[in-house]
Amino acid sequence: MLIVNEEVCQKVVGRADAFAAVEAVFGAMARGDARNFPVVREAIGHADALYGFKSGFDRAGLVLGVKAGGYWPGNMAKGLTNHQSTVFLFDPDTGRLSALVGGNYLTAVRTAAASAVSIAHLARKDAKVLGMVGAGHQSTFQLRAAAEVRAFEKVLAWNPHPDMLPRLAAVAEEIGLPFEAVEREALCAEADAIITITSAFEPLLMQVWIRPGTHIACMGTDTMGKQELDPMILAGATVFTDEVAQSVSIGEAQHAVAARTIEAGDITPLGAVINGTHPGRTSDDEVTVFDGTGVGLQDLAVASVAARLAAERGLATEAAL
Repeated sequence: MLIVNEEVCQKVVGRADAFAAVEAVFGAMARGDARNFPVVREAIGHADALYGFKSGFDRAGLVLGVKAGGYWPGNMAKGLTNHQSTVFLFDPDTGRLSALVGGNYLTAVRTAAASAVSIAHLARKDAKVLGMVGAGHQSTFQLRAAAEVRAFEKVLAWNPHPDMLPRLAAVAEEIGLPFEAVEREALCAEADAIITITSAFEPLLMQVWIRPGTHIACMGTDTMGKQELDPMILAGATVFTDEVAQSVSIGEAQHAVAARTIEAGDITPLGAVINGTHPGRTSDDEVTVFDGTGVGLQDLAVASVAARLAAERGLATEAAL
């Protein structure tokens, strides 16, 4: 069995690796070659924590495993990240545990890769202005990944706590993009692509603010009750997702489906665009939404890459069960 810790994951898995892994697994899901198993996610009644499991099997990539972890809101005060997770990979031929992989960095990089994949396949080719709604830990990963798939010329950002914006501004400066903190309506009026990455439970963006041709990667809604978008945005857009079942139950689409402004059949897996079985964006005026709910197969895909690269470079620790 291989053990790949957080430090090694950061050394061996870059944004390009994560992008390729997530894009491939989305395609496999749409072809029926990969399947996520039912998610378990529960409040444990201690430390206000949420804990759960995401698992699945990618028959195309021969990746089988489970990600265990959750959200501990008091961790920042302890010098730890609030999101804590570990990925267990198993040999699909024997069922034996093959690798134990740190999941914190990989969760951040695979989430950013998912929105970047959506921008690469759905945003207008001439998109120049990136809007960022949210400035937490994950936002910096999102900004770096998005900047690599479109030639953005400016970043506009809003966060409910403005004091958090300088961290995002520093990343924009590092990668050579002008940065401006603006109100949400002004952001929507100018942005060609928008990434929402918050923990909101109410709509932050309204349909009347969204201009034609915008692509929105909605990445924060992954639990029942969470919400970032006015449901009417989805009603007037072409909607894509990582997995339809999660989109309508715990993703952003849960609210539009509940309001009966869209149905599950109106939502397309992004993998269908990747595979060429769906055209994706069909006009420059079309509004597209990617409902990124976060599926276990994303975690398994990047963890598999981490285990392989760590082994190849002699950075993994070997242990006997």
